[in-house]
Amino acid sequence: MPRFAANLSMMFTEHAFPDRFQAAADAGFGAVEFLFPYDYPAQDIARWCQAAGVDQMLFNLPPGNWAAGDRGMAALPARRDEFRRSVQTALDYAGVIGTPRLHMMAGLADPADPAHQDCYRDSLAYAADAAAEKGVCLLIEPINRRDMPGYFLNDFAPATELIESLGRANLKLQFDIYHRQILHGDVLMGLKALLPLIGHIQIASVPGRNEPGTGELDDSRIFHALDDLGYEGFVGCEYRPRAGTLDGLGWLKSANRS
Repeated sequence: MPRFAANLSMMFTEHAFPDRFQAAADAGFGAVEFLFPYDYPAQDIARWCQAAGVDQMLFNLPPGNWAAGDRGMAALPARRDEFRRSVQTALDYAGVIGTPRLHMMAGLADPADPAHQDCYRDSLAYAADAAAEKGVCLLIEPINRRDMPGYFLNDFAPATELIESLGRANLKLQFDIYHRQILHGDVLMGLKALLPLIGHIQIASVPGRNEPGTGELDDSRIFHALDDLGYEGFVGCEYRPRAGTLDGLGWLKSANRS
């Protein structure tokens, strides 16, 4: 079975954020991820990880003003300078925490607009080069517009084209199974075709974005397929528990017995 990372922005929310690291470890997770660390000093997060014995696998670059509706800045020409400063902020955090991967959010913009296209490509090259200097993998993730209306990167084809054309060894695809199913379907064939470009995988049930095994996909079959494909990374559990985190972990116990 794949190795799983608990997403602490969605799971274990019964606890204050600093306590979620230990809660995840107690539930059997060896790694964690979350959306953003910036409300806390990086040294504190590193200490919480170390105390719980978990690795921090992934977080996002600063998105701008999330509460005001920002969902990244990479495709926004007017935010270019702010975006570049955010890259350094994220790398500083990653260096202290020991995080090997960062996800770059694109922002809300028209993907057909050449100005946004050029800005996004330039931002991607800039961030990938800066991350490479620190030994960090940079990820981009297509996100469906049902969950995030107006999101710039909403298709796997342009994401893969950018990764291949830019040719940065540390630039990879974040393959979220939930978003893939809503955008395109064909999850297993997509995983097989894109595996060389994939730097991280996430999962949630479709359509409810709850625990694996509660939606329209055979998540157990997907886990076995990842083993057959030789995927060696983590699968981030970016889902919202339906009725309490611990009550919904039967899928993890079943996976570990397989």
